[in-house]
Amino acid sequence: MGPTAAGKTDAAIFLHEQFGCDIISVDSALVYKGMDIGTAKPDAQTLSRAPHALIDIIEPWQSYSAANFVADAYKLMEESHNRNKMPLLAGGTMMYYRSLQQGLSRLPDADAVIRAGFEQTAEEIGWQGLHQRLSQIDPESAQRINKNDPQRIGRALEVHAITGQTMTELHRLDKGHKLDYKVLKIVIAPERALLHKRIEQRFESMLKEGFIEEVE
Repeated sequence: MGPTAAGKTDAAIFLHEQFGCDIISVDSALVYKGMDIGTAKPDAQTLSRAPHALIDIIEPWQSYSAANFVADAYKLMEESHNRNKMPLLAGGTMMYYRSLQQGLSRLPDADAVIRAGFEQTAEEIGWQGLHQRLSQIDPESAQRINKNDPQRIGRALEVHAITGQTMTELHRLDKGHKLDYKVLKIVIAPERALLHKRIEQRFESMLKEGFIEEVE
């Protein structure tokens, strides 16, 4: 695990080549097909050299939650162990990793009708207005969720509308199944000045490779 541009991919490739680890991507952006430059997705040559699971598995308009990741990661880890391989989780989406390690509360499935209602309300008062509403219903969730994050704001309000309980209450009641593997944690954390320089270089490289055209 580690921040953007810390060198996680290079480290994962090294461990794969040294120990034959099965790499499992822990990145909420790399799951999407066609989103290559802006996500700093490993190129085809790199993936051929060191395959990563959970990359390019869904279309950009499809949803993929932490619960989806946990289910997929568990299946992949079991498959690795059945082949006498060591699974290697590599990425920077800490919400995914925490959900896998600590367990997820059993939240209700999404309700398209309820979500559409909140989206309609957002058109009238804005997502910041809905964030303010969430802060009155569930202050702890509102504090965690950025006011410019419509997906998480909508989900928190949706859960409350379906269950009558806040996400904070549900998380406290049930943490679900926790990871039952022995885990060796490796954190890559370069000095801040070096990290900022790498991020700047990566962004400049993205622009040259066509990042703007990719998102247009």
